[in-house]
Amino acid sequence: MPKRGKKYNESAKAFDKLNLYDLDEAIKLVQETAKANFDETIELHIRLGVDPRHADQQVRGAVVLPHGTGKTKKVLVFAKGDKLKEAEEAGADYFGGAEYADKIQKENWFDFDITVATPDMMGVVGRLGRVLGPKGLMPNPKSGTVTMDIANAINDIKAGKVEYRVDKTAIVHVPVGKKSFGTEKLTDNIKTLIDAVVKAKPSAAKGKYLKSVTLTSTMGPGIKINAAKLSD
Repeated sequence: MPKRGKKYNESAKAFDKLNLYDLDEAIKLVQETAKANFDETIELHIRLGVDPRHADQQVRGAVVLPHGTGKTKKVLVFAKGDKLKEAEEAGADYFGGAEYADKIQKENWFDFDITVATPDMMGVVGRLGRVLGPKGLMPNPKSGTVTMDIANAINDIKAGKVEYRVDKTAIVHVPVGKKSFGTEKLTDNIKTLIDAVVKAKPSAAKGKYLKSVTLTSTMGPGIKINAAKLSD
């Protein structure tokens, strides 16, 4: 077990680790136990009743959180022709073609948070799969990042779009805002995310789908939420 700091240990004593809290109680506790001297990110961790080893039980998608995440995301767009101007006008931070693929491969450049590409650029982007994939930066049609509607994709990202994807341990990890957001904004964001994940339930998934839901801050302990009430 990693050694925890004094603030973490103090925070962990503020609630019952075994208890399942209603959403509003959990948000209040996570804000009270986020004691770092910066505006901590609040994250939701959802354990799903799926087997990620099977292709028909993958859970992946994207959703625009009504209040964003509190972080401005840098967008790299792979496009050509008129779509480059569309990317520029929509506020993309970087836009171009093979020159950015070379920059990533040769300079190990990753000064961006999300990659968007038009379908006709996937030949260029495809060769970056080994470096972009492990970092979660590979464009994908399911998350709306492989599209001809570049402007809409960028607008959604800048407005607070987040991607969710089940990992090998069947857990989805997603930032849902900052400590400073307050209860109302965090509640809106969390409910929007939960609704999206529930709608994305694979038909092959059997039994209980939302197995556990935990809310954490960057430096604070995890607080378990009563998942049964979230999916009512």
